Amino acid sequence: MDRVSTLPPTSARRRAALACAAALVLVLGLGVRLLLHGAWTGPAGDALYAVLVYLVVAFVLPRQRSLAVGGVAFAACAAIELFQLTGLPVAWAQAFPLVRLVLGTTFVAGDLLLYALGCAAAALADAGVRARRR
Repeated sequence: MDRVSTLPPTSARRRAALACAAALVLVLGLGVRLLLHGAWTGPAGDALYAVLVYLVVAFVLPRQRSLAVGGVAFAACAAIELFQLTGLPVAWAQAFPLVRLVLGTTFVAGDLLLYALGCAAAALADAGVRARRR
């Protein structure tokens, strides 16, 4: 039997809402980074990237508490940022340009703060939505 069909209806609705939110955040993030110009676009894109990672983790773990999802999402973002120190993401991005959007290319310590802020904002918003639905 399919695992999704065994989930309670609230989990299925939550996943649908998370998928819609992820699509919206993806469009916003790509729009900010690719279409707009200014010093604020890089940090805004990084924070939106973290929100997207939060939404993906929440989709995979729909019953987990928002704080736990935020922690896992931040850990994933931090791991990706630290992976940039290996030089592999930049090499892969040269061969496959879309890799740049997922893995980035250059380690910037300040990005870790932006990821933390993005994950925290997403966790707070998610916790608020979940509290209102109860």
